Amino acid sequence: MNVRRATVADLPEILRLLFDDRATPSNELGPEAPCYVEALREIQASDANGIYVAEAEGRLVGTFMLTFIRHLMRQGTLVAQVEEVRVDRPLRNRGYGAEMMHWAIEEARRRDCSRVQLTI
Repeated sequence: MNVRRATVADLPEILRLLFDDRATPSNELGPEAPCYVEALREIQASDANGIYVAEAEGRLVGTFMLTFIRHLMRQGTLVAQVEEVRVDRPLRNRGYGAEMMHWAIEEARRRDCSRVQLTI
């Protein structure tokens, strides 16, 4: 499995994964709404944020968002926050989610984060 930063070309698949989940709020706009392209571009322009995709079996199998937050406490350390984790429904229970989390944890270690937290 390969993990990389998402591009605008990945957005339709990312939104399909996000919208195919009960954790996605029902008041979200449709996947064609331009706000999602704008949001992705803004997120990807920051070194502290990123939307990532996982590829395997010749296709996109999952996605997650990884954000690095500088805390005032804990000697000003960084905290990694992982959210919007999704694996394509037919590909669940194959370890892709665990591999994505492992990748995120390793990236947090590389950036010397004091902890990693997972939110929905």
